[in-house]
Amino acid sequence: MKLLLILLALFLMRPALAQEGAIAIGLITQTRDPVQPVSPLDREIRDEGVAGARLGIADNATTGRFTAQRFTLVERTIGNDARPEDVIRALAHEGIRFVVTDLDAPHLLEAASAPEAREMLLLNARAPDDALRNESCRANMLHTIPSRAMLADALAQYLMAKRWRRWFLVTGSAPGDKLQAEAFRRAAMRFGAEIAGEKEWTFKPGHARTDTGHVTLQSEIPALTQVADHDVLIVADEANEFGEYLPYRTARPRPVAGTHGLVTTGWNAVSEQWGATQLQARFEKLSGRRMTAVDYAAWAAVRSIGEAAIRARSSDPDAIMTYLRGPDFVLSGFKGQGQSFRAWDGQMRQPILIAGPRLLVSVSPQAGYLHRGSELDTLGYDHEESRCRF
Repeated sequence: MKLLLILLALFLMRPALAQEGAIAIGLITQTRDPVQPVSPLDREIRDEGVAGARLGIADNATTGRFTAQRFTLVERTIGNDARPEDVIRALAHEGIRFVVTDLDAPHLLEAASAPEAREMLLLNARAPDDALRNESCRANMLHTIPSRAMLADALAQYLMAKRWRRWFLVTGSAPGDKLQAEAFRRAAMRFGAEIAGEKEWTFKPGHARTDTGHVTLQSEIPALTQVADHDVLIVADEANEFGEYLPYRTARPRPVAGTHGLVTTGWNAVSEQWGATQLQARFEKLSGRRMTAVDYAAWAAVRSIGEAAIRARSSDPDAIMTYLRGPDFVLSGFKGQGQSFRAWDGQMRQPILIAGPRLLVSVSPQAGYLHRGSELDTLGYDHEESRCRF
């Protein structure tokens, strides 16, 4: 009889224990203007990042059943006239300590600088800005999206392995294009490549959608690319305004790489190795579309919190944060190597995929690029190069 009463008491306590194990994760997104399609195959994505975070919560719930931990996602959107610090304040009032951010760099810095954010941990799943990992870094911020420097270094390693050393750089006019071009210049200097020539894209891409647009492009692009000989054309077009027009129209028969053509990315729909097919299938079942790099970064952010909570065997936010930043944390990210966070700038070290339009071409770091710690730290700013001072 006594044993029966004990079992009954434990059964009645289960809901309370589960409630104590609940871990709420905030997700902040911002409204963005619709992207003008380049190809008739392009489809607008309205839930980029959000869908990845939702899959991360579902995956956390699967493993959390074994540790009596529950995970919830609290979604918030910043409108054009809203302030990020107001959203942070509201989440803090709800007791949320973990926030995944799908924000551009200015909004992210405003959110991280809010007084209430000091007790939070923000995981950046959108902004690739190198400044966020250097002079503008924050102690309450981690990054699951690769930096521009990581993407450029990954491409440089591959091009140097192919001995394609002479680059012709074409840059767009958007601020992100300029920053990515600077990352390519840094990578060229770092790995021994040569920028044989540079030009800025000034043609209006909207003309390509007219009846004679392709004729105009066939005359404009050869003139633009009539420069000193080079091995590969590197394009910096984060705004996706012109990069798709360059392949097959250049003055010389040269490959196109960078933001278009042969691309470097944290995730790509063509990846199917290391169990990636399983992740791709689960995401497509959930969202009805293919996973993007931002979706993957949001998934990795949510899963990192879940993995740290489960490994630390704790639902205490401080214990989870400590484990996340510690040497024992590793996330299995379906890219062939365990992924963890760098102590000096909060960046998630991870392999970078190199992909063509339909198939995976390679993965960086490339063979032969060694590091005293992790070969993944050959991508982006190493400890000695970092200007981050927490």
